[in-house]
Order: sequence, then structure tokens, then C-alpha cells
Amino acid sequence: MRGAGCTINDLWDRNLDPHVRRTRLRPIARGAVTPFKALAFTGVQLFTGLGILLQFPAQCLFYGIPSLLLVASYPLAKRVTHYPQLVLGFTFSWGAIMGFPALGVDLLQNSAALTAAGFLYASSISWTVLYDMIYAHMDIRDDAKAGIKSIALRHDAQTKQILSGLAVAQVGLLAAAGVAAGAGPLFVVGSCGGAAVTLAVMIRKVNLKSVKDCWWWFVNGCWLAGGVISVGLGADYLVRYSQSPDVGAKLSGDDDGHTALVS
Repeated sequence: MRGAGCTINDLWDRNLDPHVRRTRLRPIARGAVTPFKALAFTGVQLFTGLGILLQFPAQCLFYGIPSLLLVASYPLAKRVTHYPQLVLGFTFSWGAIMGFPALGVDLLQNSAALTAAGFLYASSISWTVLYDMIYAHMDIRDDAKAGIKSIALRHDAQTKQILSGLAVAQVGLLAAAGVAAGAGPLFVVGSCGGAAVTLAVMIRKVNLKSVKDCWWWFVNGCWLAGGVISVGLGADYLVRYSQSPDVGAKLSGDDDGHTALVS
């Protein structure tokens, strides 16, 4: 779906991309690929995505197919609002919702899971807007000339303050998702605390006037923050797994008299 979204974006922006230095050599923008061929390629991508989606529980269709509206609407948003990054956040973060039905969790029948999913979705939206605001600073001059709207253009002078607010929202909502899901202290310290530190360092260090610096932090910053979040999640899972009754019984030995591994 990510690939289909990129192709749809390039189709909508084929008359805008030639005016932006970073995007002017994209295949559709430079005429190497015709709109018809790009549309056909999009169809192939969508059918492939559908094939993958059908491998998951049937209720995933209920959540997955409507997300196509979000995928198609993002390229249009930059023409009518200075906050297309928010629409991108709604789109990119949909996986936070999809993960639950993919694991067989019915969000409409499980209020705790629905609460956790809502907080996780909102946290991911904040994260997406944060990173894409940095990304948008790479094109800020060309976007102004081409008439492309972005949050970076609208709030150029207040960017770091807004980034800080988004980081606070992201970490706070992530912590709320953890509480709703019953996560332990390792998640709070590792995932939430680690994300807070990495985001603070990024916001302080990124030079918004440098295209190269914005690109570096856009590419690597997500790995840094995402990495510590993943480590915290993994550590919390391992602790919970080791403390589960079934695991405790296996480690202590079975009915055949095997030597106990723990006392």
C-alpha cells in the first residue's frame, strides 16, 4: 500500500513536481512514464495489496479498504490546506489500527483494545506530522513558488516550538496507549523515555535551513526513535513472557522429572 500511495501521489503531482528541485526528475514528472502506465501500475499494486490483505482475518477488510480514501486524499490536501501532513498522519498511521484485527482482536468488542488503539493511532499521527514537517523544510522555497501548501510554510518561524509540542503529544499518547494495554515499567522507561530523549536531541540539533541536515534527520531520526520504542516494547514483552505461568512451569521442569532450571 505504501508503494501504491507513492504512485498515486506522483500521479496527482505530475504538474507540480517539475517545479520542485527535489522532485523534478521523478519518472512521471519528467515524462519517462505516462499517466496511463502509472495508473495501470497502481492497479497492480492495489491488487497485490488486496491479495496480502486476504491472508489476514476477514475483519481486516472492514478496516483496510476504507483506508484507500485516505491514500487518495493526501495529494489533494496540499492544494487546499497548509496541513496536508495531518492527512498524511491519518494515512501512514492506519497500521496502528490494522494491527489489532490482524491479530484477531475485535476492536468493536474490546473497549480496552480500542482505547489502546486510539492512543497509539494518535501518537503515530503526531510522529508522522513531526517528521514530515522536517521533511517539508527541504522544499520550502520551491513549494512557495509552486503554490504547494505545507505546515512548514505556514509556521516557518515557529517550527521548533511546534515540533516540541508534537513530540510531547507523541510521547504522552504513547504512554497512554501503554497504560491502556497494561504495559510495564520497561515500556514506560525504554519506549517512552527513550523516544523523548531521541526526539529532544533531534529537534535541538536539526538545522531547518539545511536541506542535507533535514534529510539526514528525516531518514535517521525515525530509526533512532523507532529503535528505542521497539527495544522498550521487546524488553517489556520478554519480562511478561518470562513471568507467565506456562513459561514458569516449563522452566521449573515437567512431570517426567527433568532437572529444574530455576529454583
